[in-house]
Amino acid sequence: MNTLALGPQWLDPDYLLQTFGLVGLLFIVFAESGLLIGFFLPGDSLLFTTGLLVTANKLHTPLWAVCLLVVLAAVLGDQAGYLFGRKVGPSLFKRPDSRLFKQENVEKANLFFEKHGPKSLILARFVPIVRTFTPIIAGVSRMNYRSFITFNLIGGAMWGAGVTLLGAALGNVAFVHKNIELMLVAIVLISVVPIVIEYLRARGKAAKEPAGAAGRSATGSDRPLGAPADGRRGRHAKR
Repeated sequence: MNTLALGPQWLDPDYLLQTFGLVGLLFIVFAESGLLIGFFLPGDSLLFTTGLLVTANKLHTPLWAVCLLVVLAAVLGDQAGYLFGRKVGPSLFKRPDSRLFKQENVEKANLFFEKHGPKSLILARFVPIVRTFTPIIAGVSRMNYRSFITFNLIGGAMWGAGVTLLGAALGNVAFVHKNIELMLVAIVLISVVPIVIEYLRARGKAAKEPAGAAGRSATGSDRPLGAPADGRRGRHAKR
């Protein structure tokens, strides 16, 4: 199966799967789920392509086993991100920008977490970049660990197994099988829609803010970004 490389060849889902196989897939899912360096990896299109390959008998692993392993990698990735956030704490918000790290990504994930609370761990799974940083923000905010595990499992299963099963189901459709490139482009475009919407909303909100609000932080308050709302502990902290 030939697919269109969406960017560099080493980011093309088919190339990655043909080159690194199931082990490479699991590493990418783990990295994109909670490691700072994984935000640019093609998680959605990769899982969709995996489902297609399983249906086409080009990935010789049972679909149920692939889904189980993908969910496990996604859950463990979020777990790693949460523990990293708890260890690093607010210092993450003071880290300087680099080629692989942008403070803007942390701020977006922080706003997303503040807005949606624990359920952000589920919603963020379907938003590129945000899904990488949200578990880290949950750790920084010292979210109740039992709640984190619960939402982590639900989100990991819905995203990991859901997108893979979608690819497997649509792989039996003749139109999809003959237009793989088009489907992957559609997956990527759909995945960035939430980012575009949030960007436009942020621009509209910034345009309406009075000049005196320019010095306020991105969280909409005068407290430092990442600092607990009550001055001691985050609202999702374990009591």
